[in-house]
Order: sequence, then C-alpha cells, then structure tokens
Amino acid sequence: MSAADTTTPATLPPPRQAPPPGGTRQPRGKRTSGGAGTPWLLLAPCLAILALVMGYPLVRLVTLSFQKFGQSQLWGFQPAESVGFDNFAEVLGDGEFWQVVLRTIIFAAGSVIFTMVLGMLVALLLQRVSGWVKTLINIALVASWGMPVIVATTVFKWLFDADYGILNALLSRLPGVDLIGHNWFASGPEGLAVIMLLVVWGAVPFVVITLSAGLTQVPKELEEAARLDGAGAWGVFRYVTLPILKPIIVMLTTLSVIWDMGVFPQVFVMRNGHPEAEFQLLTTYSYDRAFVVNDYAQGSAIALITVVLLLGVVAVYMRQMLKIGDVE
Repeated sequence: MSAADTTTPATLPPPRQAPPPGGTRQPRGKRTSGGAGTPWLLLAPCLAILALVMGYPLVRLVTLSFQKFGQSQLWGFQPAESVGFDNFAEVLGDGEFWQVVLRTIIFAAGSVIFTMVLGMLVALLLQRVSGWVKTLINIALVASWGMPVIVATTVFKWLFDADYGILNALLSRLPGVDLIGHNWFASGPEGLAVIMLLVVWGAVPFVVITLSAGLTQVPKELEEAARLDGAGAWGVFRYVTLPILKPIIVMLTTLSVIWDMGVFPQVFVMRNGHPEAEFQLLTTYSYDRAFVVNDYAQGSAIALITVVLLLGVVAVYMRQMLKIGDVE
C-alpha cells in the first residue's frame, strides 16, 4: 500500500449556495412598510370625529356671518338673507369692537406674561427643594389644576367679595390699609385684574409641570462648565437653561395665548352672567351680540374674526417651531 493511500484526505468546506432567485434575502428584524394609505386609515376615526364635532359648527359659523340672521330667522318667520360682507363691515366700523379687541389683547398678554414668569420661578424652585416639599407642592399644583373652572371662579368671588371677602379683611390688618367694604369690581381695570389672577392661578400648574419635566433634560455638565467659567445663576439660566427650554417655552406661550384669548367662563360667572361694558372680552362680546341682542349674524362675524386672530398666533408658533427644527 502506498503512502498516498494511507494519508487522510483533507476536508474541504461545503460550496456556498447561490442566493435564491427573486432578489436578495431581507435581514431579520426589519418589516416591510405598509401602503401609503395605512396612516390615513388609522387616522380616519379621529378625523371623522373632528369633522363631526368641529367641522359642522365651523361651517355654520361662516355661513351665519355672511347672512342676516336674527330672532325672526331663528323661529322661521323670515328666511335668512345673504348680505355679503355687511356684518364684517359693521363690526369693524364699530368703535366699541376695537375697544374690546384692545382689552382682550392686554388681558391675554398680561395673563401670559404672569403665567410664564411665575411658572418658571416655581419650576426652578422645585429643583432646589427637598423631596417631600416637592411632593407637597406637586400635589397642590395638581389639585388646583384639576379644580373645575366654575368652582374656582366661585371661590375667587368669595375671596374678593366686598362684604364678606376674606381678602379685604386680611389686607385691612396691614398698617394704613382700610379695604373693608371695598368693591373690586366697581371699575373695569381692578375687576379684570382679579379675573386675570384667577386665570393665572388656573394656568400656572400646567406650565410648572411641563417646565419641570424640561428642566430634567438640561445636562448638569453644561451647568457645571458654565459655573467654572465664572457664570452666575443668571448667566447659567440665560446661556444654558433658557436655550434648551426654548421649544417648550414657545409651545407653552402659544397655548397660553390661545387659551387666554378664549377666556369666557371666568368673566361670565364672575359677573353673574351679565358682563358690563368695561369687562367685555371678544368671547363675551360675541356671546352678547348673539344671545342677548339676538343678532346671531354679527355674533358669528365677531367669533370668526376671533378665530382669524388665533390662527395668526398659531402661524407665528409654527414658524418658530420650524426655525427651531432647522437649527437643530
């Protein structure tokens, strides 16, 4: 027997199989995306509800604003007549309307500024208190946030009551202060300041909770680096904390403007369902024109103008968010 016959043959690796016909095999863990209509199919129930709840009232609002529609048309004694832009011309030519617009803008701006400043201060405070104090503050914030608007308004009416209000009694204990029997709603500025305080009190909890969540995302390393570079508390907040919180602040400010320009129950309930002229905001002014004067067409025109103003705020918000997205 030769040496070649006694040598163990070498084991060769099996030949590599050719890929199956029809394309390459997809790696595991990746799923093929569905059709382009799948997202719209999933959104269809929500869109249908929005169209039912908001679509018809909005279309009806626009239709009424271009018609002559009063109590006679409501009861069917006379048909609704198309008057074009006459309702808008009459509303925009009314000096009282522009006073209401200016009052609404001042009221909303004051409410938003106080809400954001106070909310930021409380959110920063929560980062520096002990755990049990933070828990108590959060419980108080959630409790005040969850209180119904009507209940909160009733409480504020009692606090600022001229005869039985506890605030007048407490302030009168201060040296040189006598507010016993003082009526906070005798003048428009004082009364709107009280209503503004009510709006801020109800809006601060949401701002505090949102900003507190945003503050947890601020890197501690950047704050320490800023302090090592000589920055004080204001410098750290301005150059480190504020830029990181900018998207959240823009969102909260825009939402606050929309909410505060749409304030209705606070004014309506605080003035017992009949707001005086110096307490009228766009929402209550539209309501009075529609359901007190029974001019539903002009009330709809005022409401539509309010919607257009709010759309302008939303446009500014979207522009700021797009700028932030481009920077990031």
